[in-house]
Amino acid sequence: MVGLLVASWSRLIPSVQTAPNRFAASSEKFRRGFASFGGLPKKHSLQRNSLTETSFSRTVPSTFHCVKITMASGNGKQFPPQTQSEQPGREHEMDPLPRRRPYQAANKLQGKVALITGGDSGIGRATADLFSQEGATVAITYVPGKEEKDADDTLDIIRKGKTPSAKDPIKIGADLGYDENCKKVVDEVVKAYGKIDILVNNCAEQYVVENFEDIPPEQVERVFRTNIFSFFYVSRHALKHMSEDSCIINTTSINAYKGNASLIDYTATKGAIVAFTRALALHLAPRKIRVNGVAPGPIWTPLIPSSMGEEYVSSFGEKYPMGRAGQPDEVATSFVFLASEDSSYFSGQVLHPNGGTPVNA
Repeated sequence: MVGLLVASWSRLIPSVQTAPNRFAASSEKFRRGFASFGGLPKKHSLQRNSLTETSFSRTVPSTFHCVKITMASGNGKQFPPQTQSEQPGREHEMDPLPRRRPYQAANKLQGKVALITGGDSGIGRATADLFSQEGATVAITYVPGKEEKDADDTLDIIRKGKTPSAKDPIKIGADLGYDENCKKVVDEVVKAYGKIDILVNNCAEQYVVENFEDIPPEQVERVFRTNIFSFFYVSRHALKHMSEDSCIINTTSINAYKGNASLIDYTATKGAIVAFTRALALHLAPRKIRVNGVAPGPIWTPLIPSSMGEEYVSSFGEKYPMGRAGQPDEVATSFVFLASEDSSYFSGQVLHPNGGTPVNA
């Protein structure tokens, strides 16, 4: 089997295949999720907490097991079996690390200011990296107290790769499930840079649950707050500081188009993002602000080891047409395209880096 190049990247709410019989975890572990803006304390609760994380969670196992192998083994498995014991997932603990391949920039975003929610790792980090190489000044959000290392690592990547004309990047810790926190984030970005040219709504969380009847109301509210309410809130406040030729890019998922029996609430939010993208694109067309989306397939991010069983992780992506999981850097180029003038006649559209699965509508 071909080995994987490793470097440093991660996260953001890609799709997950429905394969209940392949999870090597207890029924409780099926309920683990990835809280891009939630954190996972022990109790079930939902509360406002300024810019810090909201405390909704499911109890998760205390064990942690990760086989340290740097390449896929010869037994036909895509990745070494591994799990992460607490949420949200951590990119720096993944094995192998998500790939970061060389990129040839062309100054496509020179002078632009970009805000990327959930930008500390995974698809968010990959996008932040390429944006900075293309000349953009970048701000990212992350889960405070949970993702400090990943956020710091991302800032380091951006600083090393940014163009001389771009300003230093910033990180902002916040739970974007609440309008007041979204406003504070936007205000902080505008205070630092004076404007927002590109908004990437990318934050998300999910919880795998075998039985629909077992999904608690507080989980549904939490998932909707993070995955779709935040898109409304951040966009609403950012638009006050966006001018003609600015753009908004929303991260949805292949699950919005094909469904997922174990991620019903998550899938519902991803479908809402598609509709939101189309409607907002029509609304903002007279202002010459474009709105598009990206719907990733199975992507190797912290979501996978932090929410799936070891056996599922080891074969993640194998059932897709291309026979493998994708890497965040294979998705980030879609965001560069949609953020640049190369896509000047695109609005209300969704790109599909999903490993070859045909998608209609």
